[in-house]
Amino acid sequence: MLKRNLILPKPSTETFFLWGPRQTGKTTLLRSTYPQALWIDLLKAEEYRRYTQQPELLRAELPEAGEMPFVVIDEVQKIPQLLDEVHWLHENRGVHFALCGSSARKVRRGHANLLGGRAIRYELSGLTSAELGSDWHLDRMLNHGYLPRIYQAATPRRLLNAYTANYLKEEIAAEGLVRNLPAFSDFLNKASLSDTELVNYSTIARDCGVSSQTIKGYFQILEDTLLGRWLQAYRKRPKRRVISSPKFYFSDIGVVNFLAKRGNLEQGSELYGKAFENWLLHELYAYNLYNELYADISYWRLASGIEVDFIINDMEIAIEAKSAGKISANHLKGLRHIKKEHPDIKRLIVVCCEEKRRKTEDGIEIIPAQFFAKMLWGKEIF
Repeated sequence: MLKRNLILPKPSTETFFLWGPRQTGKTTLLRSTYPQALWIDLLKAEEYRRYTQQPELLRAELPEAGEMPFVVIDEVQKIPQLLDEVHWLHENRGVHFALCGSSARKVRRGHANLLGGRAIRYELSGLTSAELGSDWHLDRMLNHGYLPRIYQAATPRRLLNAYTANYLKEEIAAEGLVRNLPAFSDFLNKASLSDTELVNYSTIARDCGVSSQTIKGYFQILEDTLLGRWLQAYRKRPKRRVISSPKFYFSDIGVVNFLAKRGNLEQGSELYGKAFENWLLHELYAYNLYNELYADISYWRLASGIEVDFIINDMEIAIEAKSAGKISANHLKGLRHIKKEHPDIKRLIVVCCEEKRRKTEDGIEIIPAQFFAKMLWGKEIF
């Protein structure tokens, strides 16, 4: 079993939520971390029926005094009413819970009890280069994606098809998140073409035959179900007109490849470059999350189109994702412009597919992807 880099608290020391996209390995991580826990799995039909009809059964089934068990509730978003019982048991009997789910949308929209800030939030992403170690291969990750079972599969397309179908059936339809499931399914295909890009709501709305407001709501569902995230624009101290709209990234590149009907991605192609950028944000996001650094990650773009993919904190580090095997002056244009605009920036980095590390005369670090991944998780970047 792969060792994950997300460190969960010792049993019965904290009550916490563990969120993450479907099939990232949340249940596996919880079972390996808490083998002695009392387990409540709401994917089981009988468990779901019992607690839907009588949430108070949770209180009745736990001891009133003495040593309290550590309780894991899997798929907690299916019965938000259980959180009132969790809150009471935590406050009055000192019971600690691990509350696991793939979407907080139903919980938040139903004004369910989020334990008044008493529960810590953890999030599990897909596999990272550090977790895979010697089994990590960039080409495989960019084609298969980050979900453990699919990354390790010999042929990922059938599994990705099943993953997408299950997402629509269990996450969207079963939870009643949209009224028009065919339109949302069509939206997923169109939205995948916007991965790593600024989103044009009007164009997608026209292609899907729904309103722009509906499309905005659909993107919110992707974010709430952790299938995607927004990357905000860096807007502090602009000397020129900068773009302020966010860019959208799916949380798994394998899902993007399947929805966008991409074939096998090969180095040198435009689609390989887009997948490479998605992967780099995935690594930065997971590293930031697991190490609880709370660093701001954004992008910078001028109205003229000159862009830098990732800015860490307040112009501390600027990082470009370039999948080219040979970096030229044209690839460095964005970093050199940002250095003029923000001369106090500490570090300029290009992550690429060259074979060796080097540095340009003006201080830009050219770092191959495999070296960058080791440096990142070795805490040599930030």
